[in-house]
Amino acid sequence: MNKKILKYVKDEGWTLRHDVDALAFAAEKTANLFSDIEPMEVVRFMLGDVPIKGHFTHSYGFHTREGRAMREFFGTKYNEYE
Repeated sequence: MNKKILKYVKDEGWTLRHDVDALAFAAEKTANLFSDIEPMEVVRFMLGDVPIKGHFTHSYGFHTREGRAMREFFGTKYNEYE
């Protein structure tokens, strides 16, 4: 998972400022909570604001209730990682 995250960040031309282990942990926990989502879809949503197909994370360019809940849960799990 960590390699996938690092590759995604590199492919986008970004510099990673976050703990990749914590990102992977939070993405996996979030994907488990919101069924039918792959952890990398969560990473793309969190880092690149890419909508997740099949889940209404965006509406007219804004995050929906589900998208906001996903972001909040992800943030909590990211901060819980030790």
